[in-house]
Amino acid sequence: WLGICLERLDRGKIEALVTMPGECKAACSQLATVVSNEADDFERNAAERMRYPDFRVQGVFAGSGVMEAGCKTVIGARLKRCGRFWTVQGANAFFALRTCRLSGRFEDYWESRERIA
Repeated sequence: WLGICLERLDRGKIEALVTMPGECKAACSQLATVVSNEADDFERNAAERMRYPDFRVQGVFAGSGVMEAGCKTVIGARLKRCGRFWTVQGANAFFALRTCRLSGRFEDYWESRERIA
């Protein structure tokens, strides 16, 4: 079943992939509800982001490995320099501030801080 799902995903057959959970017979009504909810969520939120053949044609990288490595490198470099010690709250605040500044939304950071205080 998983192999069929992966093949459909790789070939861009998202509509056929989305129908697959509904075709399964759940052992109990509670499980059927969970499967139905997850399938609905996938169809609403993930299906358009998983059109990998279209992304390949456009030359868009669709994997997460490069992004994960970039985050690890950038965040690790910032947080783990010699003599630095961070709390989770402090690190989150630092990166929120830096992100707002680099994206030209510096005032958004201070507005969000006012709501917290």
